Amino acid sequence: MMEPSAHVDTFARDNLPPQDQWPVLLLDNPDVAYPSRFNCASELLDRTIEAGHRDHPAIWSDVDGEPRATTYGELLALVNRSAHVLVDEMGLQPGNRVLLRGPNSLNMAVMALAALKAGLVLVPTMPLLRAKELKQIIEKAQVSAALCDARLIAELARCNDPQNEFYCAGLKQTRLFHDDDAESIDTLAINKPDRFAACDTAADDVCLIAFTSGTTGAPKGCMHFHRDVLAMCDLFPRHVLKPSSSDVFCGTPPLAFTFGLGGLLCFPLRVGASTVLIEKLTPETLLDTVERFHATIMFTAPTFYRQMAPLVARHDVSSLQKTVSAGEALPDSTRRLWHDATGIEMIDGIGGTELIHIFISAADDAIRPHAIGRAVPGYVVQAVDDAMQPVPPGTIGKLAVRGPTGCRYLADERQVKFVRDGWNLPGDSVYLDEDGYVFYQARADDMIVSAGYNISGPEVESVLLQHEAVAECGVVGAPHETRGQIVKAFVVLNPGHEPDDQLVSQLQDFVKNSVAPYKYPREIVFVDSLPRTETGKLKRFELRSLK
Repeated sequence: MMEPSAHVDTFARDNLPPQDQWPVLLLDNPDVAYPSRFNCASELLDRTIEAGHRDHPAIWSDVDGEPRATTYGELLALVNRSAHVLVDEMGLQPGNRVLLRGPNSLNMAVMALAALKAGLVLVPTMPLLRAKELKQIIEKAQVSAALCDARLIAELARCNDPQNEFYCAGLKQTRLFHDDDAESIDTLAINKPDRFAACDTAADDVCLIAFTSGTTGAPKGCMHFHRDVLAMCDLFPRHVLKPSSSDVFCGTPPLAFTFGLGGLLCFPLRVGASTVLIEKLTPETLLDTVERFHATIMFTAPTFYRQMAPLVARHDVSSLQKTVSAGEALPDSTRRLWHDATGIEMIDGIGGTELIHIFISAADDAIRPHAIGRAVPGYVVQAVDDAMQPVPPGTIGKLAVRGPTGCRYLADERQVKFVRDGWNLPGDSVYLDEDGYVFYQARADDMIVSAGYNISGPEVESVLLQHEAVAECGVVGAPHETRGQIVKAFVVLNPGHEPDDQLVSQLQDFVKNSVAPYKYPREIVFVDSLPRTETGKLKRFELRSLK
């Protein structure tokens, strides 16, 4: 039975999947024993201040090349004043969906927390999304209001234009931030009170509709409750990452992506730590950020770690203690490169928008070679066959997950595909050993079946990346008349290597000598770059369409 909602606009609760399509939720756990009513923004900010962190840095920004700290007390005032604007000037009511559009910045964080505190349903979007993609999200979530960084208004403006093909009639108002116009949120907030009574939301009121950053198909809106936001802070961080109030977080994932929302905002706020929010980062400037802000914890994707490894020697990264990789498979070669460059053992993890954050991981002495890790305490994982029966240790099956968070798609028929028999099925092929360690093979629909052999594309990628000529690579199955599929590799070369037939043969032999010979790429294509999503995931479907 759900707690009575604080939402005046009941769209979100009305459009949850039927409860018999939900995954089983493991809530009998002291880590997630929350009261029946609370507001997650208040828990992350007001409660942290009450614990004694008012004057501690919360968010670090780069202002004219110099680090600038916003304290917890200052952040609370900014959030409360902005929440007044959302309610007073914009007339928003609890349960209204509000689209949020902006880069990683103090302003973006303030807008997100203000919307949550006002009881609104946050719909964050990636900065690079175009009008066509924004229209899909706005109409799917029936968004009536948008908060947009003034520098990113161009694409959203097309959704506000009745003459434009991407016009959204339901989007009634858009307000700008990071702007000094008289009607901007920044300007209007200046004269607002610095106190705001948080909406008395239920623990199971929807507060976030996170649209998947997936590489195929129409976007899916994942609906998360106030309790889910706290659960992501109280499981993986508490048991694996183990941050403290003295930590300084940094990284690349957008706050619009749950990997970034957790790792770069919610996790640090939960423990009274601080976070560095920088709008655009390259491998070089991320290392520079570590050096200038004395960052201790980093979140980014495997590609960034691989690109940063040869640059580490040019920077003082002695403050860095923990690095987290997620978003796509972490090749063993990248793990070794990073360890050789920094002495830091990578914390790998599998998470997902549907479960809000990481649910399989390991750190320090619990790391096992080639494994991602084990179920984060609070979650249960297993490998299952097509009939949803557990397969023996060492046998490849579909990853199945249960925990205190889980998939609840917004009015989407794909709910019954992701959740079966109370288990979340993220779509990964894995095997478990007898100790419960999870060994990733591939996305379930990315397994390559060639002449009857099951071949993991990421495994072949990991081998190719060990060759000195290879900077990046992506491996997919290509149709073949007699074998069904063949292994096809797309390779980006390091400088100084020629993309010729001789190198193709060298790479093929290199794979044959490293893993079972049937796994070698029968076709290799040299490319200048690989197609990736904004969150760093390889777009394998695009690779399959390349000749």
